[in-house]
Amino acid sequence: MRTLLITGPGGSGRTTVAAATAHAAARAGVRTLLLGTDRTDTLGAVLGAPVGPEPSEAAPRLTVRRLDADEGFRTDLAALQDRASSALDLLGASRLDPEELTPLPGAGELALLRALRDAALPGTHDLLVVDLPPVPRALDLLALPEELRRYLRRLLPPERQAARALRPVLGRLAGVPLPAEWLYETAARLDLQLAAAEAVLADRGTAVRLVAEPGPAGADAVRTATLGLALRGLRTDVLVATRVLPEGAEDSWLAGPVAQQRKALAEWRETHDVRPVAHLGRDPRGADDLAALAVPGADAGPSAVEWPVTDSLADDGVLVWHIPLPGARREELDLIRRGDELVVTAGPFRRTVPLPSALRRCTVDGAALREGELRIRFRPDPRLWPRTG
Repeated sequence: MRTLLITGPGGSGRTTVAAATAHAAARAGVRTLLLGTDRTDTLGAVLGAPVGPEPSEAAPRLTVRRLDADEGFRTDLAALQDRASSALDLLGASRLDPEELTPLPGAGELALLRALRDAALPGTHDLLVVDLPPVPRALDLLALPEELRRYLRRLLPPERQAARALRPVLGRLAGVPLPAEWLYETAARLDLQLAAAEAVLADRGTAVRLVAEPGPAGADAVRTATLGLALRGLRTDVLVATRVLPEGAEDSWLAGPVAQQRKALAEWRETHDVRPVAHLGRDPRGADDLAALAVPGADAGPSAVEWPVTDSLADDGVLVWHIPLPGARREELDLIRRGDELVVTAGPFRRTVPLPSALRRCTVDGAALREGELRIRFRPDPRLWPRTG
């Protein structure tokens, strides 16, 4: 199953493009599921019919549904109370009833990750189109599975579960209580769920489609989104330029906006596969308007993003790790080596990545940013590098 994640700056028409993309794929014979993530029914406003949490058929081969973060939060918290019942009883805590629960910040993101995991299971659809939140929230959400898994591994290392039978004895010897079994089980279950969501994002069939209105604000948002996605190793599909005004309006009040859009489109075409979508003169609504936008369907797309390591030992005595970071600026880059991990900061984004096995036996020898690619040099550590001869 292919997955197409659609995002863009707020007000760029991303929900409209998501709906139009799903419609185009369904018309081409692809069994498509369109998933809305907004708390309000913005997707229904575009489709011309309400969209709820239960799947419904919006057109032949097109199923739509909207996430219900409230229900997912209540279900998860009820299950957690059941698993921790003995501890809650020991503390004399009173349980929360489902009716009194209101979602906490982040409940929507967790619900979407669960939906991504579930939708990727073999089923009745060939394509999943997700109307993600606007760019800043979308980038945080896409980083969530990897970051949460890293936190879990640091706070509750799986290897500590190996001595289950010894934990009561160790607790008495240490004089402090050790984490209960249910805590490890909960962490393991959560890690498995996050791994499934992370696998969907990392799959070769998953891509991100950017949506923006050509202009200064759109250009800044596209640059930021492209950099954030690249640092996460996520591949992009196409850049849909929305509300493009007609040419030939130089003698009207549209002359300024048309020139501004033309400049932004020319710059985008240097680095992106740009697909302009004409301004209809009204807010699109319904299947006919979505078809008139002529938004491209979901093609196979480009190959997966690669971070290769090249061998320059014979010439320069180093290995070079190539990390594509289009749009990065030298003054906004930072690198920190921590054991077998590298903390990479690019603009407002930061990611901790494990080093490839060969580079773990090396020391960092320098880095350079060239043509949108970060090239980090590693020199073999004589104490760790295998000797030859």
